[in-house]
Amino acid sequence: MKVLLINGSPRMKGNTNRALEEAASALEAEGVQTEIFWIGNKEIRGCIACGICKRTDDHKCVFAEDCCNELIGKIAEADGVIIGGPVYYAGVAGSVRSLLDRVFYAGGSLFAHKPAAGVGVARRAGAIEAADQINKYFQISNMPVVSSAYWGIAYGQTPGQAQGDAEGLHTMRTLARNMAWMIKCLDAGRAAGINPPAAEPKPFTNFVREDLLEG
Repeated sequence: MKVLLINGSPRMKGNTNRALEEAASALEAEGVQTEIFWIGNKEIRGCIACGICKRTDDHKCVFAEDCCNELIGKIAEADGVIIGGPVYYAGVAGSVRSLLDRVFYAGGSLFAHKPAAGVGVARRAGAIEAADQINKYFQISNMPVVSSAYWGIAYGQTPGQAQGDAEGLHTMRTLARNMAWMIKCLDAGRAAGINPPAAEPKPFTNFVREDLLEG
């Protein structure tokens, strides 16, 4: 069993990483292997809705110069995922959003039924909003969202300050133990013949009346 923890901060060893380290340590204590993947601090493209990834069978984004396609493969292979991102202007950093837009649009169908959780890390405001933004990627991808004793947030500005957020670190440990338990329960269910429900074809609708577009 393995959980992938994704550090969405441009700082490799900042407070987002510290929060994920706390979760990783608790997961390892539960017998779950972990990997912390840093998205780096280089340019990350946003999605341009070209749709090429939907016309191929490899679930890859056409823009291959950043970590998007590597991350799709890593999430597909993992049993669970925790994604952490820093807060910029009361929401998760734009690089995280740009990356997740592409990862989940191209590869989201590979991630169904993997337990997941979003973590927001802030100096002051916007952490809950950031965690909620990340969790929405899971909610549209048939991924159960793992809860904790509080929302998935931690506080700190300069590297190392999150170490002083005792409640935030407790939240990370509780989240990790809940994720380990859920992964083990899902594994036991599959062993007993209880498999995830088959996907039903999804209709796409909007609120535009085509008959009113004429003329």
